Amino acid sequence: MKLHVGLRWALLAPAMLLLAACAHRGEDANAVLRHADEAMGGVNLATLRYAGSGSANTFGQAYRPGMPWPRQNLTSFSRLVDYQNAALREDAVRTRAEPTGGGALPLMGTGEQRTTGLLRGDKAWNLAGATAVPAALSVDGRVHDLWTTPHGVIKAALRNNAILRREGALSLVSFEQPGRFRATAWISADGMVERVESVQPNPVLGDTATVTIYSGYRDFGGVRFPTRIRQDMGGFAVLDMEVREVQTNLPSGIEVPAEVLSATERVAVEKVADGVWFLAGGSHNSVLIEMKDHLILVESPLYDARAQAVLAQARQLVPAKEIRYVINSHHHFDHSGGLRTAAATGATLVTSDIARPWFEMVLANPNSISPDALARSGRAPALTSVDGQRTFTDGEREVRVSMIQDSVHAQGFMMVWLPRERLLVEADAYTPGPPNAPPPAVPNANQVVLVENIERMKMNVDRILPLHGRIAQASELYRAIGR
Repeated sequence: MKLHVGLRWALLAPAMLLLAACAHRGEDANAVLRHADEAMGGVNLATLRYAGSGSANTFGQAYRPGMPWPRQNLTSFSRLVDYQNAALREDAVRTRAEPTGGGALPLMGTGEQRTTGLLRGDKAWNLAGATAVPAALSVDGRVHDLWTTPHGVIKAALRNNAILRREGALSLVSFEQPGRFRATAWISADGMVERVESVQPNPVLGDTATVTIYSGYRDFGGVRFPTRIRQDMGGFAVLDMEVREVQTNLPSGIEVPAEVLSATERVAVEKVADGVWFLAGGSHNSVLIEMKDHLILVESPLYDARAQAVLAQARQLVPAKEIRYVINSHHHFDHSGGLRTAAATGATLVTSDIARPWFEMVLANPNSISPDALARSGRAPALTSVDGQRTFTDGEREVRVSMIQDSVHAQGFMMVWLPRERLLVEADAYTPGPPNAPPPAVPNANQVVLVENIERMKMNVDRILPLHGRIAQASELYRAIGR
């Protein structure tokens, strides 16, 4: 199996410390940085907007664990960075460039996705139309993107006690933005930032290496900026774009909406059967199942804060029993971002057989930049897996975990079936739309595959507990595919 980039970084750390001992601090590094700031026209640069197109990849949404991130066509992409206010706005239009893998993009050939993401300080949010949707999970990544731009990395290094070392004609300037990322900027003799190697925290991968390459610098009204940007993250490509437009010192107008300032993780509880609770209240749901002497939680999503809120609610609902198992529907990062949190409590993680070796590898990665619950606990994660189908029972209640076969969304894709209660728990294969909405002209392939698997397993489903959206009758799924 390919050595994960975060692990490779950890193995290189002792050598880097040795190099750092021979490096120059303070004025030597600052002189290089000030020269680069002047050469790139960044001294009086308050804001910068760059735009272009190319290709991108959906980070964390690989079809199979360990595969490259799914490729996208990046029809248009722009990023406005506000260095004075530590703010950023990113707008993109994307379509799928390959049929398999996850993410919120419409399926291959069925349309495009338009996104707007923003950051100011330590608050991140997305726009859905005119509605601001808090996006706390995106803060680290957007802070990293802001301060690893060619001019941003110079400004961040100047205020963070950078270290300088030389490699031939290149100056390598290293620093840490506390709690957010570590970075090394590779600066040419003429003061251009050619490369940034960085490490940022991630809820699934832990310390995650990123490499950003800048080339083809041109003068845009006195500011030098690259016309090509390539970036890898976690060992695979995430961006390759041609920059066609650069504007400087535009007003950014990025202000944190009131609903983002006041946002907290909220868990809404709905009892759906004796000993079964639907835990909603956010973008991702979980399901708590009570057994005779323990609890089973289906899905610990997103990141520490969401997972901790869900785990706390579970303890409140059934305080006398421990969560023994946490079932992960699939390896995509939004659905597995709380597994470290769950492992910190001592719960055993239940993954697919396909995903288990990959999870064992990445969960062993440190999260040293911003230590998470697992790092603070000192525990080693306990994992078990499902190959095809597995039943958990206490002699009365059965919880059957089965693979969703032939999905274009993911391999090792699991659903959970409670036969006595006739409840099906699934993620991403079916997200219910508004009640009584007409079915689409072309049935969604993921929904068709889900029905085929329900019928293959001879499941008599009454209600579906989706891990996105509202509880739905099974009949709604059949209507959605035209049956």
